[in-house]
Amino acid sequence: MIGPDVAGIAERLGLAADTATATGQLAAETGLDVDAAYAVQTALLQRRLDRGERLVGLKMGLTSRAKMAQVGVDEVIWGRLTDVMRVPDGGAVDVGAYIHPRVEPEVAFLLDRLPEPGEPIGDFTDAVRAVAPAIELIDSRYADFVFSLPDVIADNTSAAAFVIGPWSPVPDGLENLGVLLEVDGRVAQVGSTAAILGDPRRALDEGIRLAGRHGVRLREGWLFLAGAATAAVPLRPGAHVRAVVEKLGTASLRAAS
Repeated sequence: MIGPDVAGIAERLGLAADTATATGQLAAETGLDVDAAYAVQTALLQRRLDRGERLVGLKMGLTSRAKMAQVGVDEVIWGRLTDVMRVPDGGAVDVGAYIHPRVEPEVAFLLDRLPEPGEPIGDFTDAVRAVAPAIELIDSRYADFVFSLPDVIADNTSAAAFVIGPWSPVPDGLENLGVLLEVDGRVAQVGSTAAILGDPRRALDEGIRLAGRHGVRLREGWLFLAGAATAAVPLRPGAHVRAVVEKLGTASLRAAS
């Protein structure tokens, strides 16, 4: 039995991202399952590497019930981050470069060494050099931001851009810190880091385990986005977005008008 055309699907998704033109869902049409979807994601990454981008870390997706409900998917997933996706803290993004961009507040880790799968949370600070507030800009390449689980995995979990705020030492607790997402000075979302699998540190463990299934091991110096603490909100031209995470500080971006 012939499987899905991994290279062809990756090219279709890559062109959708490059041209900011939505495509239809692919899984039902192509028979894409979860394993094949991660193969497409790998091919999409290679497409980026071939044009000079560098892999700088991993990200988690759908780590909160709010996000699962928002997109109608119920399984934690992971994707890849490249250097070109990074936006300086306080920097600007061109919303015209995306199809339907949305933003969400996150917690970021800077790895000091490779943690072992299932490593006790008590040993966490030995593996993580620093922690920071973050914003992820997501942009599904599918029409109407509607997709199945294999669809979103193939699409690199809707990854588009990210901002990392100031790094700081890992505090004693990360499991229930207050989180705000502000747009133009008004609170758009309120949440807690508890929404990220109960504790963002668990997201790192899940990322190690899930990526390991596909032969990907996290590296020293990599960034790791633990997942959203709230539902995502649309990014409008001219908007100023700020994520506030208790004890960690803020991260911000501007949408060019």
